[in-house]
Order: sequence, then C-alpha cells, then structure tokens
Amino acid sequence: MKVRKTTKKHVGKIEIGLEIKSRLMDSGHSVVWFAEQLGCSRTNIYKIFAKKSISTEELFKISEVLGYDFFKIYSSKLYGRK
Repeated sequence: MKVRKTTKKHVGKIEIGLEIKSRLMDSGHSVVWFAEQLGCSRTNIYKIFAKKSISTEELFKISEVLGYDFFKIYSSKLYGRK
C-alpha cells in the first residue's frame, strides 16, 4: 500500500470567529438575538467571536441561524477559490 505524502498549503489562516462576527454585523441582528437563537449567553457569543477554530456541529448551527454557509470559507481555501 502506497502512502501519500501530503503537502500543506496554508495561505493565511481562517479566523472563523471574526468571520462569524462579520456576518452577524452584516445581518443587522444583535448579539442578544444571536445568543437567544443559539441558546446561550452573550458572554458565550463573544467567546465564539474570539475563536480561531470551531467544531463542525457548532459551525453548522451558526450557519443555520445566520443563513450563511461558513463551510464555504474552508472549501474555498481547500480548492484555492475566493
């Protein structure tokens, strides 16, 4: 069995928390509204904004609430698209 050698092509890291914050601000909704939708406190929302990575389950829920596919950000990095 051949072992594939992988190469890393990280062209700048994705700061997912900042992406989420930006989308929330663009949506016109408040942090309080967002917290209510996710069933957490405002404090937890600010912790999300500070995250550099996030679980897929949490990202999926946030994508549903904000109506935006955050996974596209990662896909575009993977396939070299903007």
